[in-house]
Amino acid sequence: MEAYLDNSATTKTAKEAVDIMLEVMQKDYGNPSSKHMYGVNAENYIKDATAVFCNVLKCQEKEIIFTSGGTESNNMAIVGGALANRRKGQHVIVSSVEHSSVKEPFRYLAKLGFEVTYLPVDSNGVVILDELKNALRDDTILVSTMMVNNEIGAVEPIEEMSKIIHTFNRDIVFHVDAIQSFGKYRIVPKKMGIDMLSVSGHKIHGPKGTGILYVRDKVKVNPIILGGGQQKGMRSGTENVPGIAGLGVATKLAYTDFDKKIAGMRAIKNAFVEGIGKIEGTKINGKTDEESAPHIVNVSFPGVRAEVLLHALEDKGIYVSSGSACSSNRPELSSTLQAIGLDKNLLDSTLRFSFCVDTTPEEIEYCLQNIAELLPVLRKYRAH
Repeated sequence: MEAYLDNSATTKTAKEAVDIMLEVMQKDYGNPSSKHMYGVNAENYIKDATAVFCNVLKCQEKEIIFTSGGTESNNMAIVGGALANRRKGQHVIVSSVEHSSVKEPFRYLAKLGFEVTYLPVDSNGVVILDELKNALRDDTILVSTMMVNNEIGAVEPIEEMSKIIHTFNRDIVFHVDAIQSFGKYRIVPKKMGIDMLSVSGHKIHGPKGTGILYVRDKVKVNPIILGGGQQKGMRSGTENVPGIAGLGVATKLAYTDFDKKIAGMRAIKNAFVEGIGKIEGTKINGKTDEESAPHIVNVSFPGVRAEVLLHALEDKGIYVSSGSACSSNRPELSSTLQAIGLDKNLLDSTLRFSFCVDTTPEEIEYCLQNIAELLPVLRKYRAH
């Protein structure tokens, strides 16, 4: 038996998304900038996907920019947004528990002369709102936070943050990294006070290398990819039509029977939380109730190195993560776990388990059974 429990790293592409991608690549393979029939047919796939996002996000067509994924969307929002608004000030704010695709652009801005303020979080990974209030200044131009933390599943108070930010100054641009929350929550940017929103396709059973950046009308963003002026000059380069078509289908699927799907996912998570709590020598990090994301659980295993347990589980056909997949190329202790004040002895003994609509109770049971059997053996081995 196998149990794939690393869905926050990537999900299996939905068959319906694969089917439409093959159709585009083999049948309607024209360049959407071409004026002939093949170009028009290709452009129609982009229009169809745009319509899906407009329906889900309740936004306008001109507010959707297709990208190569979450990293590009975050870079465009943060770097492009900061540079476009630089005349108003050079102070930017970001939470201390961000993904590397947000942290690194802010480090880049610091090198350009911007002043960066990092917001602390509480022990559950939630931004402390009073700290946000205190951080805002007359020269603040951009605030960025994730909606759902990719490591511990903390859900940030987006609407409360927006109210604080825009009450202080309506012109401050509020960017939200929705890469782990899109498809898990209903998100309406205008209603929630979000100015820019990043989405990644491969987290919602869409193809890798796809994503969008929502940019509210009138918000200024400098393009960071220059060339032929596609997408109204905001993101040059021939559009990835197969990927965009697949992304549109995956998004439509994610929000079909939405409540039922999320309830099922949360039931799977609850079963895992209940089961892991019965295993001696485990510690769950962050919240696990309705205030947490429905698909992520972060667990520390005192006395066992995360990498050792990860590979021991892999030998049993169980696939999990020791942190963000994007940070595995440069292994370092998790800034999120450090920010929530996790005991330093547990920083290298923590795994992430993440679920999707396809995760079964049998997979959860199989995983829990193997953890219970492996832990005593691995602890005994380490003791020697």
